[in-house]
Amino acid sequence: MALVDVIKRPILSEKSSSQAEALNQIAFEVALDARKPEIRSAVEKFFKVKVKKISTLVVPGKAYRTRSREEKSNSWKKAVVTLAEGEKIEFFKGV
Repeated sequence: MALVDVIKRPILSEKSSSQAEALNQIAFEVALDARKPEIRSAVEKFFKVKVKKISTLVVPGKAYRTRSREEKSNSWKKAVVTLAEGEKIEFFKGV
């Protein structure tokens, strides 16, 4: 798997923002078949930071109803990356 295909997007939510400030953790949506070593090398290469730890989980798709039947959204994989002491990733450099 190419490193470009590993990370899909950062997860920017209220919870992930508080984790980034308090615990130095950043959350990413990654490819379902991505493994921890691939995620580590992709984050270190793209953002030029040192990764301390990675936790992954698969978020199951949610069931919902349409007019005629019940359907399910796709499952996706989430990676919570703990950065080394003194490292930081800023997605928005604000005022």
